[in-house]
Amino acid sequence: MIMAPPLPRQPLVFDVSILQHQASIPSHFIWPDHEKPCLESPELAIPPVDFGSFLAGDPLAVSKATQLVNEACRKHGFFLVVNHGVDSKLIAKAHEYMNMFFGKQLSEKQRAQRKIGEQYGYASSFTGRFSSKLPWKETLSLRYCADNQSSDIVQEYFSNVMGENFKQFGTVYQEYCEAMNTLSLGIMELLGASLGVGREYFRDFFEGNDSIMRLNYYPPCQKPDLTLGTGPHCDPTSLTILHQDHVGGLQVFVDEKWHSVRPDPEAFVVNIGDTFMALSNGIFKSCLHRAVVNNVTVRKSLAFFLCPKLDKVVKPPNTLIDSKNPRAEESEIIAADNASAVKEGLGSSCRVLGRKRQQKNRNKRPAL
Repeated sequence: MIMAPPLPRQPLVFDVSILQHQASIPSHFIWPDHEKPCLESPELAIPPVDFGSFLAGDPLAVSKATQLVNEACRKHGFFLVVNHGVDSKLIAKAHEYMNMFFGKQLSEKQRAQRKIGEQYGYASSFTGRFSSKLPWKETLSLRYCADNQSSDIVQEYFSNVMGENFKQFGTVYQEYCEAMNTLSLGIMELLGASLGVGREYFRDFFEGNDSIMRLNYYPPCQKPDLTLGTGPHCDPTSLTILHQDHVGGLQVFVDEKWHSVRPDPEAFVVNIGDTFMALSNGIFKSCLHRAVVNNVTVRKSLAFFLCPKLDKVVKPPNTLIDSKNPRAEESEIIAADNASAVKEGLGSSCRVLGRKRQQKNRNKRPAL
């Protein structure tokens, strides 16, 4: 008797319209016991920085802002920016269009499917790339370039990849990225002042940046205690500017435990990435963080990852190197050498200065 060949295994697809009707979740999304989330965690005390007063140059405000940032970034690298000057209507529209995009049929979203080895496009979890510990989320990643030759790159992406019907999406996210570019350069002034190298040093370094805009969409999950929206990782980029909606989910690993970050739609959450930790010679920390999900409502966030131009040499200024804080062990790198870490989903190891020093200070940390 000739046996029929087995049917080919169907590839796993993260389609919430199907998964939400199942009693449990596929095993690919279930994390090991030691990495499963703690849904109730203490709140992390993150200082709010009055950014508008800092930019205005008020001496007391500048002194307070630099002190708050210095203390926070030496400990865990997270702080809040309030009075930031970004139009609240633009932020609301960015969230509105995120709902519109991720609410479309999977086949339509897949017109922007992110290809293996690329940084940009739509990703439904990491199906097709990994087979276990998959995150419970969808993302859309966009390239933003601050140089004059690529000034409309976000706008053009939506028109060229998704079609003219998505032109308004491109308009919204082009404007949002430009606002984030302005904000990030101002934050670089704040970081430079906090480190004592002057307000212009890091701002000048990131002029003409080649950055990433990412829309994160975390659908409700029937088993939120078994999975994660984003696994534990440190951002290999320079700086992350995150806007959360009203739904909590961000957690940061500080003092050997996970802490939650309370959502505040009036503020941006800013955190140091590995590349800026290198630029600070390890003085400012890039901290482990993750995202948890819930079984009630969608959570959304807008993440702008600031990255230097690819031809930039990433090394700390000489003023941050002394006998108490000698130069980190690794040699200087070109920013392009770090691009591969970003391609792996902002959770991979990153070959930047200061990384080994940071890991020495972490005797215990959850597996990435």
